[in-house]
Amino acid sequence: MNTSSKTTGKIDTKVLLSTLWIVVMINMLKADIFSLNIPGAAEEVARTAASTGASIPQLMLVGAVMGNLSIAMIILSRVLKYGINRWANIVVGIVTIAYIWVGAASYPHYIFIAAVETLCLLLIVWFAWKWRNAEDQP
Repeated sequence: MNTSSKTTGKIDTKVLLSTLWIVVMINMLKADIFSLNIPGAAEEVARTAASTGASIPQLMLVGAVMGNLSIAMIILSRVLKYGINRWANIVVGIVTIAYIWVGAASYPHYIFIAAVETLCLLLIVWFAWKWRNAEDQP
């Protein structure tokens, strides 16, 4: 049996993982867009840069890399072969959870959106962890 036909319930696992990554990505964008409208947000980024010893461009680069990693997982979840797909979703899911909470802002909208992102990422990690290759089953 082809691993792409392996399903979680009625939904193909690759489709499920990819869809959850889409939800994570949209929420990441929403959090950033909402945060831009908060007075003093730019100054907070400058304070964060100063407290971490990083420059603002370095912080923005980390954000760009993490954002693009999540974007890449949308397509990679659909096209990677079973083994690498499974582990990529587990590892990138855990790294993304850490990124979300290490850089967390105390704004109510951010905490809510971060909680939704975390729930989706935990589901990604869970489904990837439980995913079994149909060819390996008796």
